Amino acid sequence: MDCKICELKQRQFYCENCLKTHIRDFRLQTQHFATDRDEQVVKSSRALDGFNASRTRRANISNIQSQVDELMNGLATLRKDNEKKRNRLRALRETMATRRQTLSAARLQPQPSITQQATREAQELKALSVTIARARSGLVQELVEVFNVVEVGGRPPIGGKAGTKGEWTIGDLILPVPGDIRRYPPDHINAVITHTIHFVSLLTLYLGVKLPFEIHWTGRKLGVGQPWIGAGRGSEHGGWAKWHTNHPLHLSSATLSTTTPTSTKNIPITSESYLEPDPEPQASFTTALAMLLYNVSYLAYTQNVDVPLNQAGDVLSNLWSVCCSSDLGKRSHETNPFLPPPTPAGFGLDFMQLLQATTANPASRVRAHKARKRVEKLPEVDEDGWDIIEDTT
Repeated sequence: MDCKICELKQRQFYCENCLKTHIRDFRLQTQHFATDRDEQVVKSSRALDGFNASRTRRANISNIQSQVDELMNGLATLRKDNEKKRNRLRALRETMATRRQTLSAARLQPQPSITQQATREAQELKALSVTIARARSGLVQELVEVFNVVEVGGRPPIGGKAGTKGEWTIGDLILPVPGDIRRYPPDHINAVITHTIHFVSLLTLYLGVKLPFEIHWTGRKLGVGQPWIGAGRGSEHGGWAKWHTNHPLHLSSATLSTTTPTSTKNIPITSESYLEPDPEPQASFTTALAMLLYNVSYLAYTQNVDVPLNQAGDVLSNLWSVCCSSDLGKRSHETNPFLPPPTPAGFGLDFMQLLQATTANPASRVRAHKARKRVEKLPEVDEDGWDIIEDTT
């Protein structure tokens, strides 16, 4: 309605009677529509009652069909398993029949005696051992040719005159005895010792021998860096197992300049044939060289080659004797499955004696008048660096 003052559209107002009339009419309409709705719901429910039964039947049929399919699949799987088991049973029966025939045929044949079987197996083992030894010998001969281990010079005895020994070389390099090492430069000694280490490593690999002292390289790989040597694990025979400290098996200018042997310095000598070094000796090339000589001597022992103490310094000569041994490789098959520990009780060389013979100066040896008489001796060092021992009795 329009306001008489502002002439704008304003909210329409109703009186109380009008509102009551409108509310009553609205309620009547709502009741009328609710009645119609209930009637339609009842009609719809009656119409759906006929369809629910058919829907339930179809659902039951579908469920039963799925169960039947599952049973059919299980039946097919069982049939396949039964067929496989029948085939396996048939194969087992055929195998059993074949074995029975074989047993029957074996019973009809004459059985060899146990003595004949043992003899035949012993002959086969002997033939196999000879074959293995021949193969190892062939490998060793090839190794000698590759490293060119030969004796250069020397003269045989002629006209009653004693002959002279030549110098042994490996890779066209002379390997001197321990007393002549100072006559050669360090590079020469390092090169020839490296060749010798490689030769001994391959030789022990071919012959299946475990050496008392093991070679370690500073580069942590074979032939890489500088070689060091130390005792491995083994028995107490020979007195070498306690020398577990690694020693340098190479020379340098500083090493060559120190001419005094470290293992015999400032040690009082109480016997003419034995020196007791320190329990924990300092790393020295002389000790490492003695370890290498001990390895070669033990390698010769394993191939039935006797190396006396006074010839232990001729490394290449001893290796040549090993390579030319008539028993080369015959006992190598005994290393299966593991290599035997080094230095058994039959190996009589003592490492302390070898170290004494290697480090001792020939000019410092004094022969006592009586073999069993204990003589007190004191070492002295002259200006040239050699040990001089005088008898004080």
